Amino acid sequence: MENLKDYIGDKADKYLGKNLVLYVYPKDNTKGCTLEGQEFNRLLADFEKLDTLVVGISKDSEKSHEKFADKYDLKQELLSDPDREVLSKLDVVKPGKMFGKDVLKTERSTFIFDKEGKLVKEFRKVDPEKNPEEVLAYVRENL
Repeated sequence: MENLKDYIGDKADKYLGKNLVLYVYPKDNTKGCTLEGQEFNRLLADFEKLDTLVVGISKDSEKSHEKFADKYDLKQELLSDPDREVLSKLDVVKPGKMFGKDVLKTERSTFIFDKEGKLVKEFRKVDPEKNPEEVLAYVRENL
């Protein structure tokens, strides 16, 4: 898959015409996810100058996203994927262990799509603090 429509279907239409940063994070209100969300939020004006939208996605509900965004004054859109349909297509759902039990975890990753919706860059297993700046540098230099 190389096109935004392959991942999110007809919802992709609203993002075409601008570059899109789609950052995948495991869970609202956790330390790393909060830090990453705040960092992307801090850089939103820089992304906007580069004709780039920033959108987060996790398996959390829309209600959870709303509370998370309100609590930390996050301005970027947060998509809910409770069935992990999009996350699975992005290949970020990975087996792991939690408290000795087998679980499915979400691998923190970021995907960049150009204005036509073509996937142009993937960042996998990212550092939540450094990733937003790395993504901004990539967009600045390549799109």
